[in-house]
Amino acid sequence: MSASLSVFTLYADPAAAVRWLVEALGFVVVNSAVAGDEQLLHAELRLGEAVVIVERASEGQAASPVVDRSTSRAPVLCLDDAAAVDAAYERAVAAGSTTLREPEDTPWGNHRFEVLDPEGHQWSVGSYTPGRPWS
Repeated sequence: MSASLSVFTLYADPAAAVRWLVEALGFVVVNSAVAGDEQLLHAELRLGEAVVIVERASEGQAASPVVDRSTSRAPVLCLDDAAAVDAAYERAVAAGSTTLREPEDTPWGNHRFEVLDPEGHQWSVGSYTPGRPWS
């Protein structure tokens, strides 16, 4: 069976979120829709096989709070190697991210970092692809 998984995330300012995803993590916008007032309604971004869908949040919808250096969920972006992870960390910090975990090596073989984007959504970026056997 074939399957894929995309991340759907709501933002108070979706246009700013798209700019952050492009600048900080290197995503490319592949589709977008705007309202008559030129407000971004929906955007789809891709980096390799990773896809993020951004839409406008309704009143009261916000990122999960941070508890013990983590929110209740975080997309996991998998990059080629530790050097790519470190470069993404530098871009993410320069783009206004808040660091939850600086680049580190984990016991399961991942070189990763974790940040909050400007609206407080957690992002985990690493060199290990979940769902594969540990070596």
